[in-house]
Amino acid sequence: MINKANLVFCSNVKVLDSFWNKYRRLVKDEILPYQWEAMNDRISGAAKSHCIENFRIAAGECEGDFYGAVFQDSDLAKWLEAVSYTLAEFPDEKLGRLAEDMIDLIERAQLADGYFNTYFILKEPKRRFCNLREGHELYTLGHMIEAAVGFFRATGDMRFVEIVRKMADLVDRTFGPEPEKMHGMPGHQEIELALVKLFEVTEDRKYLDLAKYFIDVRGQAKDNYFLDEMKHGGGEVIFPELSDYRPEYSQSHLPVRKQRTAEGHAVRAVYMYCAMADLAAAFQDEGLLKACEALWDNIVEKRMFITGGIGSSGLLERFTTDYDLPNDYNYSESCASIGLALFSRRMMLIKREAKYADIMERALYNTVLAGIAMDGKSFFYVNPLEVWPDSCMEFTSKGHVKSSRQKWFGVACCPSNIARTLASFGEYIYAWEDNRLFVNLFVANRAKIPVPDCDVDVEMQTNFPWDNRVWLSVKRGGGQVALAVRIPDYARDFRVWLIEGGGRVLQDFEVRDGYACFVCEGAAEYEISFVSKPRFVRANPKVRADAGKVCMMYGPLVYALEEADNGGNLGGIFLDTSKEMEAVWDEELLQGTLVLKAAGKRISSCEWNDAKLYGEQGVRLEDVRLTAIPYAYWNNRGEGEMTVWIKELISQS
Repeated sequence: MINKANLVFCSNVKVLDSFWNKYRRLVKDEILPYQWEAMNDRISGAAKSHCIENFRIAAGECEGDFYGAVFQDSDLAKWLEAVSYTLAEFPDEKLGRLAEDMIDLIERAQLADGYFNTYFILKEPKRRFCNLREGHELYTLGHMIEAAVGFFRATGDMRFVEIVRKMADLVDRTFGPEPEKMHGMPGHQEIELALVKLFEVTEDRKYLDLAKYFIDVRGQAKDNYFLDEMKHGGGEVIFPELSDYRPEYSQSHLPVRKQRTAEGHAVRAVYMYCAMADLAAAFQDEGLLKACEALWDNIVEKRMFITGGIGSSGLLERFTTDYDLPNDYNYSESCASIGLALFSRRMMLIKREAKYADIMERALYNTVLAGIAMDGKSFFYVNPLEVWPDSCMEFTSKGHVKSSRQKWFGVACCPSNIARTLASFGEYIYAWEDNRLFVNLFVANRAKIPVPDCDVDVEMQTNFPWDNRVWLSVKRGGGQVALAVRIPDYARDFRVWLIEGGGRVLQDFEVRDGYACFVCEGAAEYEISFVSKPRFVRANPKVRADAGKVCMMYGPLVYALEEADNGGNLGGIFLDTSKEMEAVWDEELLQGTLVLKAAGKRISSCEWNDAKLYGEQGVRLEDVRLTAIPYAYWNNRGEGEMTVWIKELISQS
């Protein structure tokens, strides 16, 4: 039987963590106001959005034409979801009113039959649901549903839910296995996981059944639905790059239960896998769960960058093949890593295995955080592992790579997605079932866990990831609490101490699926500690881009060299792994961070005349002392070179 553990909603968790609040404190005060200004086209020098104006035009409140991507509405949806999570933790009357104003605007733009999508209302009103391959109507609705569910959970107000239900009901009347309905599916998956959430708050089974239909129908038809749609004219061509459409791009090449390798557009893929995991639990579908396990394994073991980034190709933002993990022109979209974290979280809830939380943590601490600047006002869409700014030129293989964060994007899915992830971060820390509490992340917080019969009050204090000690206080009015604390894959000498009588005693625990499991009798305090030194990590030799190279890590953090600390031409540096790294706290650097100091060599250029490209000179190496910073923090001190993977100095003796 497939039993799924429960999330602890962010309204039940108060994050007090110095590492994460470096960013999270910006959400309410900086990020949400900045993104609001961007969506209203009030950021000087930023790419135009027109998102809010599109809704005003669709509502008949002003004149104008639609502008932006076909899924431009989803920027507002994700912004509203981020606002909702923020309100759940930090009630704010002004922010709440602004959210309500936007919900009112969406309702005013909604048509009588429930439909709302500003692109099709304004640009192609007679082509609704005719171009599922490119149209993103169902994707956009999915994000609106997620926002509505978040707003309800934060405020208790169902009005936004009722607005999105009207369009969800229209979709249910339009699509399905019945002969009179369309037998199509989303070109960009998202609505499937959103419909599961809609079912959870409405208890209306048809939404769960519709989500299952969209998953079941994918890849089943003898003639691929999207190819057939193209033959019969699916409306205006929106994305010319999809003219040579491959079903793998949208994961419609095979029935989902037969898929074993992660293919196509990375964000589409992981959003679909999230829904597959949800539905596997809801319908006790072992075949669906088996596919999820195989797909997750394929990503993590053969198609994931060390930072938790996924999607190797800048062309079509997609997975390629096993071990194809280039560093300087990879895509690794921020949204894709968020999707991987969400997929991993779902798999943890079902399988209760720590390996899923390990990857969730990897993505969150590295690629997701790298997507936003420390001031909350500029963003990465693409997350390379090596940057030489001069080579990031338009109309080249690196045209998609940016050497500094951007104020905004014409396609701005990532900034709002990062905002909602930071705002909902509390939901990644814990999970629970019956009287068992899972501790998945080490983050300072206070939480009230709604386990049956009697809530559990939890407080965690820690300076992780800089320090590998955690103090955990657990209180329950009656009965036991079974604790399962994740033992990270990088942890050594993991110990739990029971604090009592002014001292501490070693707590026995059983290791189950990567968790330290023990029982708390009503109320107790614990100290958790483990050893995690700076370490050198190498890639499988089949990863051609990283052969002969090494990267530096500390805990979940991947480290990088920046030109600001190490000079230019980072490709000419060799890391001496025969000597241990030194971890040094720098209070002044990047608002306080742990830097890694390492020994290395640099190729001398003294023998080379700049006018000479090739020669027979020997190689002379000079000693250098290298400084590495967390990858998540790169490009917060101006533009310059960066690299994660460094050539390894290998002794021949």
